[in-house]
Amino acid sequence: MWKSHRTTGAAVDRRPLGLRHSHGFQALHRKARRLSLASALLLAGAVCAAATDGPSVQVQVAKAEIRTLRQTVTAFGRVQPDPDQVASIALPRAGLVGHLWVRLGQLVKADQKLLELDTAPAARVEYQQAKAAVDYARSDLRRLQELLTKQLATRDQVASAQKALEDAEARLQAQSKLGTQLKEEVIRAPFAGIVTELSVAQGQRVQADTTALLLARRDALVVLLGVEQEDAARMQPGLPVRLSSVFRSDLQFETRLADVHAMVNPKTRLVDALVPIPKASTENLVIDETMHGVITLHKERVLAVPRSAVLRDSSGDYLFVVRAGQAHRVAVSTGLQDDGVVAVQGAVAPGDAVVTVGNYELSDGMAVREAHP
Repeated sequence: MWKSHRTTGAAVDRRPLGLRHSHGFQALHRKARRLSLASALLLAGAVCAAATDGPSVQVQVAKAEIRTLRQTVTAFGRVQPDPDQVASIALPRAGLVGHLWVRLGQLVKADQKLLELDTAPAARVEYQQAKAAVDYARSDLRRLQELLTKQLATRDQVASAQKALEDAEARLQAQSKLGTQLKEEVIRAPFAGIVTELSVAQGQRVQADTTALLLARRDALVVLLGVEQEDAARMQPGLPVRLSSVFRSDLQFETRLADVHAMVNPKTRLVDALVPIPKASTENLVIDETMHGVITLHKERVLAVPRSAVLRDSSGDYLFVVRAGQAHRVAVSTGLQDDGVVAVQGAVAPGDAVVTVGNYELSDGMAVREAHP
C-alpha cells in the first residue's frame, strides 16, 4: 500500500535523476567552450605581437658631434735650470773656505751668505808688492820732474817714469778687484736661486778662479722632453705644449716649444725638445721632477664619434647608425684620434645616434633597443 510522505524545508527536485545529470553536463560544456575561446585569443595575440616586434638587440648609443681634435706627440722629461740663467760663483783668489752656509739643492735668497773665503797669505803679499810698486813709481816720477826743471833729466826719462807709474797703478787696481787686500770675504748670492752644483767644502784650500758653486734662477726653469727622431722631424718652435707633473696630476699648465735639438741625446737615445716653464708655475716645481708633455702638431674641427663605435672588416671601416629603431650599417673613413674619439667621414651627420656597445652583434637593418649605461 502506498503511503503519502510530507516534505518540509527546501523544495525537492522531483525530476528523474537522469534528467538532472544531463542539465549539469551541458552547463559545464558551455563554460569549457568559453575558456578555450579566451585562451585561443590570448595565444593568437601573443603570436601576432611576436610576429610584429621581431628579434632585437640591446645596445648603447652616443651622438656624433663636431669637435676639435688634435694630432699630438707624448713625451717625458725632467725639470732643469735654464742654461742661460745659471751663474757660476767663482773664487777670485787663492785662499781657504772658512765657512760654508749652503748645501746642494738649497733655495737661497738674493744677497744671502754663500761662503766665507780667507785670503791666502801669498795673495796678500802680491797686493802689498803692487802697492809698494805704485808708491815707488810715484816717488820716482816726482824726482825726475824736479830734475827736469833743473835740466838734470830729460823729457824721455820723465815719460818713462810716468809710464812705469801707470803700469804699477794698473797692477794694484787688478789686485784690488781680486780682493787680495782683504783678510777674509763673504761671498753672497747675486740673485734668488737654487744651488745646482757645489764644488767646495768647508775648510778646503782653493786656487784662484775655482768654481765654488752654480746658482740657477728660481723663476727660470725648463723641461727637456725626449722625443723620437721621426717625431722631432715634424716639430718646430712655437708649437703648443701641455705639461703636467707625473706625480702631481693637479699640477699642469700650457706653454710652447722653444727649441728642438739637432742631435740624439747619447744617454736617452732620444732628441731633446726644450720647453720653458711659465714663471708663475716655477715655484711649484723642483729640479729633476719628472714631467709629462703633450705636444700638439696639428688640430682641426671634424665630425667625431667614440672610438668604440667604429668597426672594421674586409670591406673597411664602418659603424651602425640607429634610425627608427633599426641599425643601419654605414661605411666611413677615419682620421684624427684624440681622447677616445675618432674623426669620421661618410653618410653620418651631427646628432646621429651611433652604436657604441653591442655593435659586434648587429647586422644591417636589425631591430635594436637602447639601454642606458
